[in-house]
Amino acid sequence: MAKVNWSAGIDSVSGALAKPTKNGHHNCEKMLLGTHRVAATTSDTCNRVYIRRKVERSTTPKAKELAARSRFTEVSAMVRTRSKDLMQIAADQAAFLAQKDLAGGIKTMKAWYWSVCGEEYDAQHGN
Repeated sequence: MAKVNWSAGIDSVSGALAKPTKNGHHNCEKMLLGTHRVAATTSDTCNRVYIRRKVERSTTPKAKELAARSRFTEVSAMVRTRSKDLMQIAADQAAFLAQKDLAGGIKTMKAWYWSVCGEEYDAQHGN
């Protein structure tokens, strides 16, 4: 295993350091991924770097996957619109705060928007 020595001021790196792009600009063949382990340990070598080859999908997306993608796109747009609607913000905040501290309550406003808009989407599309 390689040992990584970071420059002064850099304690750790986590995430994709370089990755292939979908549109072909500056396309590289491999993904460089750095990870940092945060578990308590006596070892000071808790950084790892991995290289992953670019993978092309071999199958076409099934109808269920396409439906999930479509739902995500539409619910995302609904969340974006509703969160900026000045006529609904006060009512939405009140509804969010009323359920937040209950058992099973949603803890963040964004997650609450996703839940409400997802239920609305499902009701409109018979899911």
